[in-house]
Amino acid sequence: MALDPDFVADCFYGPGGQLIDEILRIDAETHVVVCRMPVSADLPLTREQVVHPVRHPQHVSGALMVHATGIVAFVHAYYVLGLRHREGWVGYGARIESARFHNLAHVPGEALVLTGRATQIRKGQKRILAKYAFEFRQSEKLVYQSTQTAMWLQTNALPTEESPGSAAAEASSSDD
Repeated sequence: MALDPDFVADCFYGPGGQLIDEILRIDAETHVVVCRMPVSADLPLTREQVVHPVRHPQHVSGALMVHATGIVAFVHAYYVLGLRHREGWVGYGARIESARFHNLAHVPGEALVLTGRATQIRKGQKRILAKYAFEFRQSEKLVYQSTQTAMWLQTNALPTEESPGSAAAEASSSDD
């Protein structure tokens, strides 16, 4: 499905930082979301690469893939958990447990298919801790895999002296 204007308006990033152009699947029962990310030479960071056809071909940067995990997690939070940024919910990455870059995502190239699955969710009234497994593919080629933890916070309910970043750091250090 094309991106819903309400989703686009509610995202923490403007259209240039959202990276995705289509949501391919949402399975609320299994907590799986699948999105499409077009690949172009104009992607952030990609456009700044100094390219050499052999030693450094143009590709989607690893930093951009980590950013894309946050966007996929936002899709999950918006469509599966029902969280809305406009209602004070915000998410922060708390920990990358593992990350592996299997292959370069080539530019120009086929769009990436980004799959995210929440593997564990702990809900409180003001905070939700979610563990995710991500898998990104270009055509059938596995490009990136990771397991990560995110903290979703209801910022309207936080005391004014508690910043969202410190709450995410506290959660990531205590969730072992």
